[in-house]
Amino acid sequence: MELLLAAVFVLGYAAIAFEHPIKINKAASALITGVLCWTILVIFGHGAHDITHELEEHMGELSGILFFLLGAMVIVELIDAHDGFQIITDRIKTDSPTKLLWMVGLITFFLSAALDNLTTTIVMISLLRKILSDQKDRLFFAGIIVVAANAGGAWSPLGDVTTTMLWIGNQVSAGSIVLKVFLPSLACLAVPLLYLNWTMKKNAPKLPQVDSSDEKSNTTAKERNIVFFLGVGGLLFVPVFKTLTHLPPFMGMLLSLGVLWVVTELLHHEKDDEEKSVLSVVHALRKIDAASVLFFLGILVAISALQSAGMLKELAVWLTETIGNENIIVVAIGLLSSIVDNVPLVAATQGMYSLEQYPTDHTFWEFLAYCAGTGGSALIIGSAAGVAAMGMEKIDFFWYLKKISLLALLGYFAGVAVYLLQVQILG
Repeated sequence: MELLLAAVFVLGYAAIAFEHPIKINKAASALITGVLCWTILVIFGHGAHDITHELEEHMGELSGILFFLLGAMVIVELIDAHDGFQIITDRIKTDSPTKLLWMVGLITFFLSAALDNLTTTIVMISLLRKILSDQKDRLFFAGIIVVAANAGGAWSPLGDVTTTMLWIGNQVSAGSIVLKVFLPSLACLAVPLLYLNWTMKKNAPKLPQVDSSDEKSNTTAKERNIVFFLGVGGLLFVPVFKTLTHLPPFMGMLLSLGVLWVVTELLHHEKDDEEKSVLSVVHALRKIDAASVLFFLGILVAISALQSAGMLKELAVWLTETIGNENIIVVAIGLLSSIVDNVPLVAATQGMYSLEQYPTDHTFWEFLAYCAGTGGSALIIGSAAGVAAMGMEKIDFFWYLKKISLLALLGYFAGVAVYLLQVQILG
């Protein structure tokens, strides 16, 4: 059964990677792969009732992620409809690719720590569309946003779902993860940016930017400010809501969306239906990329099947028996997270190693938070941020592999070196 399950997953993964040559949307391939993986489990596994129950449990977790994603996308789309990002883009005016790279990279890095890498990617790519008019020019910057979002999320207990898992599981404390993982994460972004700064300066053309001064807006400055600050404030409120109530993050996201929905309805209630419709949440719901959400669902469903089959835990055990060295194992888990979702990998690792073996704030857990959070940048489908960017900007798998993957790996190993050096110096 496991061989058949692995074969189906690999074939599905290949269909996603070769989306453009075979001319089949990646969402369709992901959905079929996810359903087939669970079908194999039911047919060849033991106890259809138990397997169905496991699927329902997984879907409960996955629905939270999907609702979170939908809520974030609608809020960002609503801010965009009100030209809210103009508040930021009016202050980012440069035709220098290197300066723009640094600005976009650093803003993404710190914003990701406050929000999360997925939401930050959605926000920053939406913002990037307001700065650069040409989609081809945006591709490179979108790739850097993925790297920066994953690096920024790794050092914050709220920035990446795997770091949050380790924080909730008491493997790391909030203060320690910030202090110990910040510099490695910064190096993970700084090395690719420094390399690009050096290579792009030689013959970098000026970038054509969107001239927002000539654009007619459907909203007033007051309306833009209200929706922008309420929308961004709603996104920032999500981790606060989770901390206060201990409810899942998607509940805070839905609350923020509901409040913004009410405010925009009241804000535009005197306008005629045609003028009001393009500024409504209903219109924003129609504009979001639903195919990307379904792709995300299919991938997560397929991964959950591998997890239920015990294959991920078997892989982790094999790593321990074969490699032995804990640092090499963690680095390998980070690289594996670019192929297999980092959430079940970290969950399997938490199940393998106890707090008695590695107590809270042990270097093993901190290093795992860095590697699992940033390793996914090596491939476009290796992280939630990459999947979101792939859907929003139609990034080709092989384009990312050719243009961004090596830079992401350079940054990843730079962060690994910084962390290990830090441990040697500070203990």
